[in-house]
Amino acid sequence: MTTQALKRDEEIEKKVQDLLPKDDDNALGKAYDPRLMRRLLEFMRPYKRQLIGAILLMSVSSLLSVAGPWIVGVAIDDGIRSGSFSTLRFWTALFVGAALGEWATNRARIRILAFVGTKVVADVRTSLFRHLHTLSLTFYNKYSVGRLMSRLISDVDVLQDFVTWSITGLARATFTLLGIMIAMLLLNWKLALVTFAVLPLMLVITNYWRKRVRYAYRSTRERIALINGYLNESISGIRVTKSFTREEANFAHFDDLNRSYFNANTGAARLAALFFPAVDFIGSLATALVIGFGGWLMFSDSLTAGVLAAFILYVNRFFEPILELAQRYNTFQATMASSERIFALLDTPPDMVDAPDAYDLPPIKGQVTFANVAFGYNAEEMVLRGIDLEAQPGETIALVGETGAGKSTIIRLLGRFFDLTDGAITIDGHDIRAVTQASLRRQLGIVLQDTFLFGGSVADNIRYGRLNASQEEIEAAATAVGAHDFIIRLHDGYNTDVGENGVNLSVGQRQILSFARALLADPRLLILDEATSSVDTTTERQIQLALETLMRGRTSFVIAHRLSTITSASKIVVLDRGRVVEIGSHDELLAQRGRYYNLYSMQWDSGRRSFSLS
Repeated sequence: MTTQALKRDEEIEKKVQDLLPKDDDNALGKAYDPRLMRRLLEFMRPYKRQLIGAILLMSVSSLLSVAGPWIVGVAIDDGIRSGSFSTLRFWTALFVGAALGEWATNRARIRILAFVGTKVVADVRTSLFRHLHTLSLTFYNKYSVGRLMSRLISDVDVLQDFVTWSITGLARATFTLLGIMIAMLLLNWKLALVTFAVLPLMLVITNYWRKRVRYAYRSTRERIALINGYLNESISGIRVTKSFTREEANFAHFDDLNRSYFNANTGAARLAALFFPAVDFIGSLATALVIGFGGWLMFSDSLTAGVLAAFILYVNRFFEPILELAQRYNTFQATMASSERIFALLDTPPDMVDAPDAYDLPPIKGQVTFANVAFGYNAEEMVLRGIDLEAQPGETIALVGETGAGKSTIIRLLGRFFDLTDGAITIDGHDIRAVTQASLRRQLGIVLQDTFLFGGSVADNIRYGRLNASQEEIEAAATAVGAHDFIIRLHDGYNTDVGENGVNLSVGQRQILSFARALLADPRLLILDEATSSVDTTTERQIQLALETLMRGRTSFVIAHRLSTITSASKIVVLDRGRVVEIGSHDELLAQRGRYYNLYSMQWDSGRRSFSLS
């Protein structure tokens, strides 16, 4: 490699090092941690019968593997040298039977462990997925999606390799190695000691390889993680990339990441190219020593041809379990590191749980009271301060104010996605912290500005909040919000696949579908967070007609985006820096000529017939 290429690789490596996470997510950790192993065994406990069976099968297959060379040696000495064809036939048949038995037991063991490994992985992944649904939004604000996906996929897959191969693989390698050593010593202890003479050299090379390969493998994992993350980001943001003609810059950055991964992989390959041929050479050296010393013993009639042949076969098998033990060491390290990350996530306590004596919220009328409510996403900075607000059943409350005033925070607290710092929120006199979260949210209908659609059909997404809804009810909800006409024009109507996060639909269409989803759930409390921000004026008129019917008899909280929504509200709550500064109807607030009047006049005078107070 040229000096210029080396300098280029050094520059790339420096860039990549700056991109690598500074936490210990990729650390290999200890080779063995009894605390983590006990927790792993808890997931394996339901399959202990299968594991015991696999270990018994492993013991039988290892015993048969060790017996093979011994049978060959006896066949040579008792059959061939004695000239007894019947004896040779017996030992040959016995050798074939041992080989078939080894094949059958290995096949059964692998099938059992493949089943157990897959089941353990499924159980761990299910536990993680279920646990993630118990955690609050505060957790997701701090933990990136990429790291969670790594825990659910990459780390859990490491456990499958451990359960399927490493547990019995380690036992099999140890059992086989001990069996071969005992067989050698029983056959001829002098020749056995000659064979063992190469072990110190083998241990030195193995230890050298083990220490360096752990860092090489970790380096490749880190870099492939960077590549995967950048690919995900590039594909998701392809429209922005093309809009700013960033293709060439992206190509260059990806080329740097790819070259770094290539260099890391090449380093691991160089270690493999050093280690495995070295092991082959040591095996050949051991074979040469056995042949040379064994031949000398045969000249003095201290060794038979059968024993020498058996020793040569044992030498060929002797280094296989040593190699496996060296490789399993790194597997154990990776397993312990993955287990630590998995269990750390499982041990993350939900910071917002139902009270021990929480009860189901009964069917409500919709009276909502905020009493001196205060809240901050962190202790240093309060978002809401002393919020006092009351909504009577059937009223529509519009929340207006500049960005950061606390509008979205109020509706998040109402749905108890976060817990209050101080004060209380009651619905029909029930403190929302005294009822179960599920019973509270079952009576809420929420439409957010950032619309999210799940993979599946249009009908599936509308039905999401009410799984037992009929097709007629789905179409009625869609018709109420003006979605039915555009749905039936889709190539497969209500069965049309929306694509990932609704990519096959326009932004406005996705928002209308989320509105239909909320309508179908038939909520007692309706929450609209900038619900019409991406809908054109014509579509908005259709939605407004549906809203008049929807809001009748229901309490609604609306973060206002357009004038028509604001003016029809029962109360308009004007927020400024986390405090309520004005409350009243549209006409009352205009007459006060205060904060709301200034916002309204500024927007209207600018010549826009719709305006944003968010």
